Order: sequence, then C-alpha cells, then structure tokens
Amino acid sequence: MKSRTPQFINLKGKLMDLSVPRIMGIVNVTPDSFFDGSRAQTEEEILQRTKTLIAQGTDIIDLGAYSSRPGADDISSDEEMRRLSTALEVIRKNFPDIPVSVDTFRADVAERCVLEYEVDIINDISGGEGDEKMFETVARLQVPYILMHMKGTPQTMQKSPTYDNFIEEVFIYFAKRIDQLRQLGAKDIILDPGFGFAKTLAHNYELMAHMEEFAMFGLPVLAGVSRKSMIYRLLDITPQESLNGTSVLHTIALTKGAGILRVHDAREAAECIRIVSELNKY
Repeated sequence: MKSRTPQFINLKGKLMDLSVPRIMGIVNVTPDSFFDGSRAQTEEEILQRTKTLIAQGTDIIDLGAYSSRPGADDISSDEEMRRLSTALEVIRKNFPDIPVSVDTFRADVAERCVLEYEVDIINDISGGEGDEKMFETVARLQVPYILMHMKGTPQTMQKSPTYDNFIEEVFIYFAKRIDQLRQLGAKDIILDPGFGFAKTLAHNYELMAHMEEFAMFGLPVLAGVSRKSMIYRLLDITPQESLNGTSVLHTIALTKGAGILRVHDAREAAECIRIVSELNKY
C-alpha cells in the first residue's frame, strides 16, 4: 500500500489524521484480562503503565474495566464505572493531553465517562448489541465510536462460532450498523473487524487476508490482534511468548490499510509503523 487517503477523527475539536497509522495502547483495570502485562489496578500501576505506553509512542490510551476474554466473568455497571473512575482520575491528572478511549458496551458507562471525564472515544466490542441505547448515546455525545464485529457475548462467543458466508456476513453486519449510526447523526466511526471475537482460528486469518477490502466503507480501520489466540494457538505458545507473532500481524495489517493498531506493546508497534511507512515511500 503506497499511499493512504487522508482520514480524520475529531477528538473534542482536534483532528487526528489516521492516514498516519496510530497506536492505541491498552490499559486494563481488570484482574482477569488474558495478558497480565496490560493489567493495572492500583493508582501507581495505572500511572506507570500509562507512562510507559506514552513514552513508547502511544497516541491513544484504551482503558478497559470489563474483561472481554472468552469466558470472562460478568460485572455490574457500577463496578465497571468504579474501576474506570479510578483510572480516569489518574490519567486525566497526570496526562491531560493524551486522548483516551474507553472500552465499554454499556451506554450509561459511556455517557458518564464522556461527560464526567471528557473521554474522547468509545470502543464498543458489542457493535451496539450489548445495549440498545449505545448508538443513540454516542451519536448524541458526538464522540468517535469504534464499531466492532462480534456474535454473542464474551461468555458465549467462542462456543462453535459458525457462518454461512463469513466475509459476506461481516461486511453486511458493518453496512447495517453504519447506516443506523449515520441516521442517528453519528459522524466519526472506526471499524474493528473483531479478531478473536466469535471466530475460529481459520476465520481470523481469512479476515486478515481480506482486510484491505474494508476500504470500501471509506472509514478508518482498527486492527486488534495483539497477543491474541490467533497467534499463540497457531504457534503452540503462550500470550507472553506472542510478541514476535504480534509484530508480524501488525506489519501485515498496516500493509492492508489499518489506521490504528490496538496494542499491549507500543515500542514494537511503533517500529512496525516506522518500517512500513519507510517502505511505502518507494
């Protein structure tokens, strides 16, 4: 991919150009996320995790308080917000200029985060399925919205996911929801193909093989493959051993048009972006 069409998202009046690929660094304020390197529960852990990610080149912090790993425990809206409030207070106090995304499928949590902590982006793994008020909420708040593909819930999504025509169904899923969001007045939409969510190993690689086709929607695309099972199950290793495989997939995703990499390891992702960007000059 030699050049990229300029794509911008509006972050509270400041435009971020995604034709230059950006890094979204993961901070999980959960006790049970699948990769322990992203977990931060105390104020000091949150501070240090965020500081490290920013120093390594992170452009956006993605904050999650509800584990979405297969089989994860459900938690209440109040508990999710309690975890997020602690982290948001730390991040806003110490890093006021870093854009923050909150990973939630609950409309009331999303609204509180935007209104009380000026969160910049809502990242919804459920594609609006987890809360029927989510689309209306993000449209009314006028915040960028990450629309991800998933079938089922984190508790059920990996129980024999089946499709009649996998790629076609994913594209229809996005087309319908983009139309719903547009009709409600949502402006900035980012597509996340949902690697690892309600997909077999083969589905994940088929999705990566077709990733450049998401350009038909004319929207930024986020790749979230960092240390996921599509790497460690294929290679028969652990998430902790999956950094090299992650960098391989990041490089492929960049060549296929990814505008955002959602990552656990910012330095290595920044190196992938720099190498691919250099290659694309020629």
